[in-house]
Amino acid sequence: MKNTPGAEAAELRITKKLSRSSRGALKLTQQFGEALICVRHRVDAKGDFRYTTVELLVDKVAIRPRNDKVVGVRVGLNERSLQTVIRAAGGVWDHKAKLWRIPRRVAGILRLVDRIADK
Repeated sequence: MKNTPGAEAAELRITKKLSRSSRGALKLTQQFGEALICVRHRVDAKGDFRYTTVELLVDKVAIRPRNDKVVGVRVGLNERSLQTVIRAAGGVWDHKAKLWRIPRRVAGILRLVDRIADK
């Protein structure tokens, strides 16, 4: 096994996972408090040692939704399959501009950046 901290535990087989309120985790719950998520028992490949690991909550941050810019994408009238894919990805047809409106990020995922009309 490697000497890197944590690398040893990653190579071990998990034999038991306990919630923080389980009988075998109460002492660790007292030690780590509300930060404790769960306790795991792991065994090495030879079965010679049992390791006890804990999962701790170390940070809590609110997620801000993305404000993804909406762009217009040119798609030909005969490209029905591409229109279906864009519609499935949440695209909306803009009748006045004759463009599909989708978030810029989605255009990148669908590889339609070169078809963006209003760059």
